[in-house]
Amino acid sequence: MAQAHVLGLPRIGAQRELKFAQEAFWRGDMDIMALQATGRSVRAANRAAQRATGLDWITVGDFHWYDQVLSTLALVGGLPERFGAKPQALTLNDYFTAARGNSQHSAMEMTKWFDTNYHYLVPEYSPQTRFGKGVDWLFEEVAEALIESANVKPVLLGPLSLLFLGKEKGGLEDRLALLSDLITQYVRVLSRLKAQEVTWVQIDEPIFALDLPERWREAFAPAYAELADVAPSLLLTTYFGDVSEHAALLASLPVAGVHLDGVRAPQQLAAFAACWPADKVLSAGVVDGRNVWRCDLARARAMLMPLAEQLGERLWVASSCSLMHCPVDLASEVGLEKEVRKWLAFAVQKLGEVALLRRSLDPGEFAAADVRAAFVADGTAQAERRTSPRIHNSVVQKRLAALTDADTHRASAYPVRAEAQRAWLKLPVLPTTTIGSFPQTPAIRSARADFKRRAMSHLDYLETMRAQIRLAIEKQEAYGLDVLTHGEAERNDMVEYFGDLLWGFVITEHGWVQSYGSRCVKPPVIYGDVYLPEPMTVTWSAYAQKLTDKPVKGMLTGPVTMLQWSFVRDDQPRELTALQIALALREEVAALEKAGVRVIQIDEPALREGLPLRANDWPAYLAWAVRAFRVCSSGVADDTQIHTHMCYSEFHDILPSIAALDADVISIETTRSAMELLGAFEAFEYPNEIGPGVYDNHSPRVPSQAEMERLIEAALARIPAERLWVNPDCGLKTRDWVQVDGALTNLVAAAKAVRVRLGQAATAQAA
Repeated sequence: MAQAHVLGLPRIGAQRELKFAQEAFWRGDMDIMALQATGRSVRAANRAAQRATGLDWITVGDFHWYDQVLSTLALVGGLPERFGAKPQALTLNDYFTAARGNSQHSAMEMTKWFDTNYHYLVPEYSPQTRFGKGVDWLFEEVAEALIESANVKPVLLGPLSLLFLGKEKGGLEDRLALLSDLITQYVRVLSRLKAQEVTWVQIDEPIFALDLPERWREAFAPAYAELADVAPSLLLTTYFGDVSEHAALLASLPVAGVHLDGVRAPQQLAAFAACWPADKVLSAGVVDGRNVWRCDLARARAMLMPLAEQLGERLWVASSCSLMHCPVDLASEVGLEKEVRKWLAFAVQKLGEVALLRRSLDPGEFAAADVRAAFVADGTAQAERRTSPRIHNSVVQKRLAALTDADTHRASAYPVRAEAQRAWLKLPVLPTTTIGSFPQTPAIRSARADFKRRAMSHLDYLETMRAQIRLAIEKQEAYGLDVLTHGEAERNDMVEYFGDLLWGFVITEHGWVQSYGSRCVKPPVIYGDVYLPEPMTVTWSAYAQKLTDKPVKGMLTGPVTMLQWSFVRDDQPRELTALQIALALREEVAALEKAGVRVIQIDEPALREGLPLRANDWPAYLAWAVRAFRVCSSGVADDTQIHTHMCYSEFHDILPSIAALDADVISIETTRSAMELLGAFEAFEYPNEIGPGVYDNHSPRVPSQAEMERLIEAALARIPAERLWVNPDCGLKTRDWVQVDGALTNLVAAAKAVRVRLGQAATAQAA
């Protein structure tokens, strides 16, 4: 009989217990013992949920205090040597320092985990990198689980993926040269797991879904030959895409089984099964680990039945990837609209779907009353969703049909627009601004919560938010910033806020997922056609503009980011949903301009992460992603300045598409990478204005004025002063006012100091 398992579970806790414990620990309000107790509680709840639904294997080792890549580095003694921590003596404080930085050390760089909205910490590999015995946390978690069950399946990020996802530093030319040393540590880890009487280990190698260079593919066979000699049975897991081009290699590796993503690439299941070795397990991921729609059980069973007939007990039924990308439990959503609620499944419900599908493959089990009832209920829910009148909006459909190429172009080219904008903005060289948000204080969050549960009147809420806007404007004027923002006090999240005001979206109450570390987001669910019933931001931005003579940016989230950071409907192409969002935002942009807000930022931090994992699929995606942005940004006058913002991605390979957005100003995250990204913008000769970040706002550390001056000077070496802006890496909502006051005071002072030097240099040159 087939077996059932999942690749991992959310590690934040059903009520975000880990987040609150981490932040209390960082503030000094919780000791290490209490933090560790919270971790044990979250892990125990995850194991209990797997047992309760009848899974055959209990997945462990998927809990991490901050990030799975960082935890793997800690396990194999590979944290960057610049932190000075001894691998075997590594403490949680050392671990968090690498993730968050401190007054002596900048944090490790973060970037997106493949094409998800999760951020991982990027390994740093240098000629000094030496792997060694690291922390024992994984073995302790396995021991914890073995007390309850013998069928424990630890999860481990594979050695090739760990190396591939890092960067060379300090003159290292080839990080693959470190593989032999790294394999020695994996041998140690796997040997110890075997000594703990673990029989299966899930070893994740997600890089198979990428365009993998030949030399990296060739490294798998010898590496896994070494591991197979000492390891328990290895289940090598791939996910996020089609890996059928590697079928021969995967079949030949000395592993006991392979996992395939049957949601992103269902066609590969039959292709692999057709020539699958008789001694290997095939794990079929047919329950979507990245979206919240309930599994179509009849369809999934139809995919699995031929595999079950061929493979028997060598078939494992699974989630497509780790469920960490899903909220924890739909049972918490007591206030969600009943019709939409019936269409959804969160992580706990997906455990049940996996177990149910495995049972359904056995004829006797499929005839059981509870299994039949579950299939009937699911079929009813699937049919109701397909035919629900709330999904389709004829007005939206007509607007989509009426779109023309003219709707995707500004009236004039950038040089003409730039002159018109400079004429009225009258900004100094190296103008300063922020990305948008300011600290979300407990008072702000409390006011929003009170208003939402109707414990605060609309008028009191309005006055509370206006007071916060006044504070933000006053502080920005005191810092000396040139272009201001209203601070976004009214916004709980840059996507959720808009999803709450647009038709076609629904907002959950507890649908949190981890973005990085303790940062959790609550993605809206897009279930139907997207429509703007009334302006969403004009009241706040227009009020802020009346408080100052300086320009105030209107702040919007772009269509691709709203798409990427939501749970998206799966009944139509993503590009159609993106265009629907773009049309709604186009109306919002026009309303802001009409209200006198003539600098408008449309953030697209998720543009790069939306790229398909294979380069052959990029052109089609980039074409519709760029079109969606231009639809929402092109209906304004020449002298209205359009900004966009991007962060936590590598943009080197899509710069033509970024330029094609035709935003007047782009701001990007560059602090942690020491302006490394600007080299690509310089080589490409990026034509418009650019604001590289000079303040890493994702760390509590306040950089000095001198440090920011050095970063500005580094930027000036690559970007002409007349096209350079000075700003933080990203929004400031996660920082407190003390940190923001210090950092932005230093930022403005640094810009002014560099302006003086530029003026002196110009005077000297003229003389």
